[in-house]
Amino acid sequence: MSEEQKSHKPAGGPRHPGGHPGQMMPAEKAKDFKGSLRRLLGYLKPRRVQLSIIFLMAILSTVFSIVSPKILGKATTKLFEGVMAKTSIDFNYITQILLILIGLYLFSAIFGYIQQYLMAGVAQKVVYDMRQQINHKLSRLPLKYFDSRTHGEILSRATNDVDNISTTLQQSITQLITSIVTLVGIIIMMLTISPWLTLILIVTLPLSFIVIKLVASRSQKHFMGQQKSLGELNGHVEEMYTGHKIVKAFGREDESMAAFNEINDKLYNSGWRAQFISGIIMPMMSFIGNIGYVLVCVVGGIFVTQKTITIGDVQAFIQYARQFTQPIMQTANIANIIQSTIASAERVFELLDEQEEVPETTNAVVLEDPKGAVRFENVKFGYKEDAILIDDMNIDVQPGQTIAIVGPTGAGKTTLINLLMRFYELNDGAITIDGVNITDLKRGNLRNIFGMVLQDTWLFNGTIMENIAYGRAGATDADVVEAAKAAHADHFIRTLPEGYSTVLNEEASNISQGQKQLLTIARAILADPSILILDEATSSVDTRTEVYIQKAMNDLMQGRTSFVIAHRLSTIRDADLILVMNNGSVIEKGNHEELLAQGGFYADLYNSQFAGGIVQDAG
Repeated sequence: MSEEQKSHKPAGGPRHPGGHPGQMMPAEKAKDFKGSLRRLLGYLKPRRVQLSIIFLMAILSTVFSIVSPKILGKATTKLFEGVMAKTSIDFNYITQILLILIGLYLFSAIFGYIQQYLMAGVAQKVVYDMRQQINHKLSRLPLKYFDSRTHGEILSRATNDVDNISTTLQQSITQLITSIVTLVGIIIMMLTISPWLTLILIVTLPLSFIVIKLVASRSQKHFMGQQKSLGELNGHVEEMYTGHKIVKAFGREDESMAAFNEINDKLYNSGWRAQFISGIIMPMMSFIGNIGYVLVCVVGGIFVTQKTITIGDVQAFIQYARQFTQPIMQTANIANIIQSTIASAERVFELLDEQEEVPETTNAVVLEDPKGAVRFENVKFGYKEDAILIDDMNIDVQPGQTIAIVGPTGAGKTTLINLLMRFYELNDGAITIDGVNITDLKRGNLRNIFGMVLQDTWLFNGTIMENIAYGRAGATDADVVEAAKAAHADHFIRTLPEGYSTVLNEEASNISQGQKQLLTIARAILADPSILILDEATSSVDTRTEVYIQKAMNDLMQGRTSFVIAHRLSTIRDADLILVMNNGSVIEKGNHEELLAQGGFYADLYNSQFAGGIVQDAG
């Protein structure tokens, strides 16, 4: 596996929850809304029974809460009649009404609880399946997918987008069902009380929609500006604080602060305008609602005096009028969130639809006892079809040989290693190990043949013991210690306060670069590979540590086929074969003396490193 140090960047914009019923948020639009929605609903199909029960529970919970105002209105009417007739009030009847109401509210709460409980299970099971698919997909994607995208983008699809889907399934779907049922139920109840009062209330609706449309369209550009500025701010903060030592070393704190303040000002202005304009919706909706409320009260009062309606029904109608706009606003806001969710689902589906690695052959071979003979036969490769990097490469490596690969930056040294481990597929030709084409081997078996020690160390958050043991499944503590001794790492490990139980932090910055390198060598020794891939890693360590690392690497190379990507040519004088690469081709090959005698590219490279005692980087 790659030893490359991964750095994850947070990605993905803030989610705008549906909480505030009056605050319309701009939604990221999906490219294919219907297709993505249909595919997302496919995840819900196996849970049709639970969804049917959830829908039924939502209806029952909502219905019980909707009929309550009308029943409460009967108690009000009874009280009013008793007061107006100046007779005794029938408190038994009122008590019965109150008990019925308590029962209705209790049933409504119980059904609501069952609805949320079942929906939580459905939502979490859907995203559980989705995460499983993403994880399996990522393990089957070729290296070029990860090379062509930032880690933050991939991480955003696997986490932020899935979380967005989870939240919507958990909250917004049940809210949407409840809002629609509530809206329909309220209209029905209002019509049973008075069609004329219902008409008065509905007449005010177009005015509400006009206000929402006008305000939302004005606030959308500011919300977009807010998201853009927030992304810039996140990027700036991460960049400045991960590189704070460099910022301080070059005295760039003032420039950093100035850049931060400029972005922060833009974010403040966009955020202030977006929140202010969207915040106007609620007061204006309340104003329009109050107009309808006044009209209902006046006309309702007239109807009471004409005895065409009871005062309790007017009270119930006023309660319904107050509740009427809430589900409309919730439905509009949820529809907006669903737009964003479908866009997230589309991004997840794009990941799941990515082209995978070439499947292994049905009769894949397993090399039980690899010797380490490697052969490149007429190998042709380019990252793009129209840009060939390696053309007609032929290399023959015998078991136990040390092959050094040298050349300027971009010559194709790392590409050669990627092809050897089948991280990329060849355009033409073949690579064989012990006479077996690597395309006929199981990928897992092929990569187990190799051990890698790269210049960029990769250690995970865990103990030193766990990091070394990563090299071989089932390794015992004694095996780990033996490998650490062979790598000359045991001594420094035991000087640490916790020894082998020392926990490395996320960046493994609590040990030195040289110590990290020794741990990766110990890990490679524990793996006991047949073929080694070494990227000289001593350029950033002190001379004494360099001696330890070089000795550990020399011990590791004994009896193994080794590919060494060389930066310091002084370290590869004893290599059995040196491949000099330039522009993707092997332009020279031979041992150190032979190449110097040729007086070609290698000789110029070697002499340039030592001319005037200046050691330069050739890689």
